[in-house]
Amino acid sequence: MFNVLLQRLKIGRIGLHPPRPLPGRSGLAIVLVVKDEGRHIGEWAHFHRLAGVRHLFVYDDGSSDDTLAALRREFGPAALTVIPWAQRLDDRSLGRPIHNQVLAYAHAAANYGGAFRWLAFVDADEFLVPVRATCLDEALAHLGAEVCNVSLPWHMFGRCGHVAAPSGGVVANYLHRAADPMHGVNFKCLVDPCCLTGVRVHSMTTAGGTLTWNDRGQAFPLHQRHQRGFYSADHLQLNHYYTRSAEELEQKISRGPNLDAKRQAYRRKVMRTVGRIEAETVLDQRAIAFLDRVQKR
Repeated sequence: MFNVLLQRLKIGRIGLHPPRPLPGRSGLAIVLVVKDEGRHIGEWAHFHRLAGVRHLFVYDDGSSDDTLAALRREFGPAALTVIPWAQRLDDRSLGRPIHNQVLAYAHAAANYGGAFRWLAFVDADEFLVPVRATCLDEALAHLGAEVCNVSLPWHMFGRCGHVAAPSGGVVANYLHRAADPMHGVNFKCLVDPCCLTGVRVHSMTTAGGTLTWNDRGQAFPLHQRHQRGFYSADHLQLNHYYTRSAEELEQKISRGPNLDAKRQAYRRKVMRTVGRIEAETVLDQRAIAFLDRVQKR
């Protein structure tokens, strides 16, 4: 029975030796795992190019649509690296699958991280939004060298009344998010890759320690970041467009989880999350305000 349970769990944490910092390392790079994101990836890429992302490392899990073509239109060859990433790997001793996304994150940090001050590990439905600044470097400039692991809480957006995907893109059409970002919160991370020692999808270990920082630069033990005192989106906000339209929500559910053993419970889990997002919402136009600032600049 114990081995059966283990086979249902992916190896979701990987340790690594951090890369050495390269001379002149600077800026922020994004590590992105994609598969068939063609409908919205062009807008996502355009937004983050405007935000000043220095490089985009794309791990392609066998896309068959125009995802990669859309990314290449926004990021030229000097700023885009595409790595085929459709493998499925197991721990043969226990038959446990190795989490492909975590593996991509570790690969990117170990092989490319030495050139950058920051690596961001986000998905194609997550937008890094500078709150007052006109670029990501400016939004992070107040953080000292000791800050090496920033946890960004999800700001969760639901269907916003859309049955089918509206024209005009995500940022312009999805303007209401969950009122309380800390209710059922999860995180994505920005890290100094030259301090990174442990990788998971939603949490990172840096310099062998147990600290993480909010975007103000306040340090907390990692296990305390779910407490309300940790919350901040003063400088950088992570927008998670969890469902988009009702039609796209059904497509999300039909694709299922990344682990077959969890498929039966997946719809219930997703709809519980949707219910939490949409129970009480607030208007949030920070992403639009950022684009306006960039246009004026």
